[in-house]
Amino acid sequence: MSPGAQTVLWWGRFDRDYSRNRILRQAYAALGWQVVDFHPVFSPLGDIEALLRCPPPADLVHVPCFRQHDLAAAARYARRCGIPLLFDPLISTYDKQVFERGKFSEHSAKARHLLEWECGLFTRADIVLADTTEHARYFAETLGVAPDRLPVVYVGAEEALFFPESTPHAPNQPLEVLFYGSFIPLQGPEVIVEAARRYQGPAVRWVLLGNGPLLGECKRKAEGLTNIVFENWLPYAELPDRIRRADILLGVFGATPKAARVIPNKVFQALACGKPVLTRSTEVYPGELLTEADNGLIWVRAGDAADLARRVAELAREPVRMTDLRSNARKTYQRFFSSVLIRGQLEQALSGLVDHS
Repeated sequence: MSPGAQTVLWWGRFDRDYSRNRILRQAYAALGWQVVDFHPVFSPLGDIEALLRCPPPADLVHVPCFRQHDLAAAARYARRCGIPLLFDPLISTYDKQVFERGKFSEHSAKARHLLEWECGLFTRADIVLADTTEHARYFAETLGVAPDRLPVVYVGAEEALFFPESTPHAPNQPLEVLFYGSFIPLQGPEVIVEAARRYQGPAVRWVLLGNGPLLGECKRKAEGLTNIVFENWLPYAELPDRIRRADILLGVFGATPKAARVIPNKVFQALACGKPVLTRSTEVYPGELLTEADNGLIWVRAGDAADLARRVAELAREPVRMTDLRSNARKTYQRFFSSVLIRGQLEQALSGLVDHS
């Protein structure tokens, strides 16, 4: 299969405005593919519905992120039509329910059943996209996907929205350190609150934006702190301007295994906006970024509030350094994570379907 003047059928009850989906759809279009949506009313019987509704002939079925429940029907449809199936999970349901949320014990019958179910699903896809090399390793070792069916395509950022803009820091105003997210353990928002409590250095304003399970706990832990502010979640289209108003962006600091396997949206988006990012150190990033100095990424030990506080203080004491860090953050994005590179990753992944279709 060579991309160009071909049709990909995006299958499932997905959110087309989720950033991962938006970016991949744009990449398909840039490669010359026509993107057609098929939204089944009832996921488990989507293939039967497709027989009745007759979507346009396609060269590929793409099941987007988080849509494990659409995969079985999509696989039956793809097999019936003799076309390959690509799955872009972004997460493992088993990992999320058992290790992230702790809903089931790892050794429980429910956990074993969930693992068997997900293993069976993943192996039905011809290609399973992974967003990082470590996620690819997890899908292979835990879910039984053959390593040669696991191409990596980074998440990236929408460059039409997330771009640098000259917003000089107001003199005599504290630096603003911004976190935004869904307040889940992977992100470690409670680590940020504790870092703000321990912080000793020039005045900074810590801002936590968003909503989620740990928000209440974070607000309780922040009681009495005057250097921390909570803001309500913003619509996606307003997020880039909010990033550009901040001086330093915060990534994730959770100590969970999953936190070591991901590069979150916020890291790509902040780098694309030319903002230095503090985030937990992990081997999931390209090796050069782990060893180079002043590339716009500042590494913090996982779950270590004292280390985060110290790193922020170092930046606050060297405001002149921020100019170089902003420039280098954007250069890092362009060098490793740009839309051109992501498009190339997707093109390579699609070329691999020749061997698996």
